[in-house]
This record gives sequence, structure tokens and C-alpha cells, in this order.
Amino acid sequence: MNMPNIEDKIKAWSQCLVPSLDAAGLYTRNPTAHKWKAPLRSYALRESTAWRTQDLLEQSLMLYNSNNLLGARILLRSAFETVAVLIYLNQLTKKVLHAKLNFHDFSDKTSKLLLGSRDGSTDHQSINIITVIESCNKRYPGIKDLYAALSESAHPNYEGISIGYSTLDEEKYISQFSNRWSFMYKDKHLKAVELCVDTFFDEYDNEWTDLFDKLEAWIETNDETLEAGK
Repeated sequence: MNMPNIEDKIKAWSQCLVPSLDAAGLYTRNPTAHKWKAPLRSYALRESTAWRTQDLLEQSLMLYNSNNLLGARILLRSAFETVAVLIYLNQLTKKVLHAKLNFHDFSDKTSKLLLGSRDGSTDHQSINIITVIESCNKRYPGIKDLYAALSESAHPNYEGISIGYSTLDEEKYISQFSNRWSFMYKDKHLKAVELCVDTFFDEYDNEWTDLFDKLEAWIETNDETLEAGK
């Protein structure tokens, strides 16, 4: 995919973002399933991740176009984190359907994914993103390594400081300073953006949609048991 195509795709995406979520409409669609809050939180997570991922990738491309590759990579890292949240949500839903996760525990995890914080601003502590990434790596082998590589750029460590801004003449013991991010990653960035977009839409359009329908049906079937286990 070349640059004009990926730009057009991400801009077109902004026109397809869902502007609202009607809880009453969901309840009308399936009163039994939607008397429980977890499906609504799942839906809200799906759309919120769509808004955030599109926003991050659009800004990442803006920085790429202006040759600001460090910022572009940091935003891409955040985009992959956001995609990982949707992947993780889908994995949790599948575990419920396969009787590997208690529905009430699933409901609690949806609260943490949607409402979790690290600064105490909400009543829920967020799930550690490394936990999320490691789980996602089971479905998409390599995503953990890609995230780690982007994190090396984001953090002020060896790559983030030394490699990103200097080269060493080992014979003369002279360090030359410059901004090297474009040199290191210009040719790789668009491919990673494309991977992020494609992964997101596979989870958004295909995986989540199929699992959400199955979750509604599963709740209907198991409603009495769920009521007894509250």
C-alpha cells in the first residue's frame, strides 16, 4: 500500500466512525441480553477504540509527512496498544462462550477496560497493557515484538537517546550528534501503519461482530444461571 492510499483509507475511516450508541435500542433488540451491562460496555469499547485508533494513526501520518519519525512511532505504539484492547476484549468474549471465563468476571474486566485508570480518577484500576499485549500475541504472533520495538523508540533508553541522536566513530572516539529517526525508520513506518489498520478492521468488522451476536444468544440461553450467580 503506498502513501496516498493509506492516507485516503484513514481519512475515509474518520467519516465512518459511529457518532452515538443507543442503549435503549440495544435493549429493544434483545431485552434479555441487554439487561446486563457487559454487552453495552463491549459495544462502547469497540467504538471508542475505533475513534482512538483512527485519531492516533492520522496524527502519526501527519508527523511522518513532516519527517518527524520519533513522534510518528510513539503515536503508532499507542495505536497498537489501542488495537490490542479490542483484540483482548474479543479474546475474553470467546472465553465466556467456551466456558473458560465466568460471565461476571468478564463483566468486571469490561468495566476495567472501559473505565480503568492508573491515577485513581475512577473506581476501577486499568488492566496492565503488557498483560493485554501478551494475550494478543497468542492470536497475532509477533505483535509483542513489534510493540517492544516501538517501545524502545518511545523510552529514553539506548535507542531512544544514543542511537536516535548520535553515531560513534570508534577509531577516533568522536560522537556525532543528529536526528537519525527518519534514517532509521522512514522506510518501515507505512508498512507498520498498514498492519495496524488491517489488524484493527479484522477485529472490528469480523471478530467482534460474530462474537457479539454469539454473546447475546449465549446470555439468553444462560440467563437463569447468570441471575442465580449474581
